[in-house]
Amino acid sequence: MINAEQLAKLHIGSQWVDALNETFERFNISTPRQQAAFIGQCGHECGNFKVLEENLNYRAATLMKLWPKSFPTLEVANAYEKNPKRIANMVYSARMGNRDESSGDGYRFRGRGCIQLTGHANYFHAGKALGFDFVADPDLVATPKYAALTAGWFWSTHNCNNLAEAADWVALTKKINGGTIGLDDRIKHTNEALAVLQG
Repeated sequence: MINAEQLAKLHIGSQWVDALNETFERFNISTPRQQAAFIGQCGHECGNFKVLEENLNYRAATLMKLWPKSFPTLEVANAYEKNPKRIANMVYSARMGNRDESSGDGYRFRGRGCIQLTGHANYFHAGKALGFDFVADPDLVATPKYAALTAGWFWSTHNCNNLAEAADWVALTKKINGGTIGLDDRIKHTNEALAVLQG
């Protein structure tokens, strides 16, 4: 069991004690290495457990870099610039179980929680597994309890414990992120958590 003193050493608020312990128990994230990797990956994804909702307030130039197929020209990107709702509805439309752009699903099911659960399909399946209707109330995923539990569900369904035990940080990061964005920071958070958990 992780405690408030350990979390304080990692600059994580005490409101996460119960949420993390419930998640660790429910999804058998049981060894120090597994728990440290979970904390390290989530810490990177959600601003060290402080940002539980995706920030989509991008400038046009950034939109063109992140999603060049959706924003091929400055003119197209300018129409969406600094409008998180429009951006989410555009980039997340017709994928991950979301309907078309006009449905509003992209914004409704934008990234939330410790691992940035995204898309109708993930909200639906996480909700079924956890016994909550995240499709009807997606904002629940931005609360500590459900932010951690949905991350635990994702962790479990993607067999992340095995990668954590093997200390395969590249493969683990690819499971969580789809690439290796922030790899060094994730490893740093993981090593810090491991030192606290084993200390």
